[in-house]
Amino acid sequence: MDIRDLKLFLHLADSCHFGRTANAMHISPSTLSRQIQRLEESFGHILFMRDNRRVGLTEAGKQFKQFAQQTLLQYQQLRHSLNQQSALLTGELRLFCSVTAAYSHLPKILDNFRLENPLIEIKLTTGDAADAVNNVARQAADLAIAARPEKLPDNMLFNKLGEIPLVLIAPSLAGTIRQQVSQPQPNWQQIPFILPEHGPTRKRIELWFQRHTINNPVIYATVSGHEAIVSMVALGCGIALIPKVVVDNCPESVRNRIWQLDPISLVEPFDIGICVLKKRLNEPLIRVFWQLLPDATLRSQ
Repeated sequence: MDIRDLKLFLHLADSCHFGRTANAMHISPSTLSRQIQRLEESFGHILFMRDNRRVGLTEAGKQFKQFAQQTLLQYQQLRHSLNQQSALLTGELRLFCSVTAAYSHLPKILDNFRLENPLIEIKLTTGDAADAVNNVARQAADLAIAARPEKLPDNMLFNKLGEIPLVLIAPSLAGTIRQQVSQPQPNWQQIPFILPEHGPTRKRIELWFQRHTINNPVIYATVSGHEAIVSMVALGCGIALIPKVVVDNCPESVRNRIWQLDPISLVEPFDIGICVLKKRLNEPLIRVFWQLLPDATLRSQ
């Protein structure tokens, strides 16, 4: 086995999907399957349970994952140590954020970082913003742009970049839902909502329900990812409380199909920022990234 094999294994262990991993790692699914099989043969144990419906780690696979993470970390630390004499740092830095954050907050941060560290390779993964903190906690990402949870884990630091207000959006096209929300006093109990599966936005929506005495809301769907929620509202499926930045950065063709209601004064905005594990700030690549952030400190804000 080599470092490339370990990277393929770890990505597949997180994605549990051969197609997504093959696409992310720029190989064909058949090539990925063959390399995993060779890795299993070399290791002498089956690492993945796989059938037509799902892929998952075996018990041996879970133990091998810990080994692979530790080996890659030691490999990266060795590279960093050997590069100490070099004027410029080299290596790979893994970042996670939502698609929206990749447009709204990441460019300015990366522009400064790339100017200072042109030889560091940035590996960006996008996904549901609600998964950002967990991805850093389990070291699937080195750093992430995340909404600050109500309780930040004790082993994590958070550097605030700004605040994100929420807005209530509804379909702009004429229809039942548009009529319902246009009433002077809408009956929110009867209007279908589209909710995120989890995360800070979901908690604020639940608080909004409480303050409007909506005990049994009509839930049209629960969706992973704010961008998908906006698209479903645009298609006329329901209404949603959504971070304003998501609406501001969605495609114009989608935004034209959305009606943004009055600002939601009863729901406080949430903080957005960069999170990292405290113990990893001694790693050169992570430390130099963190130090270039505005107001970076060695404590959570």
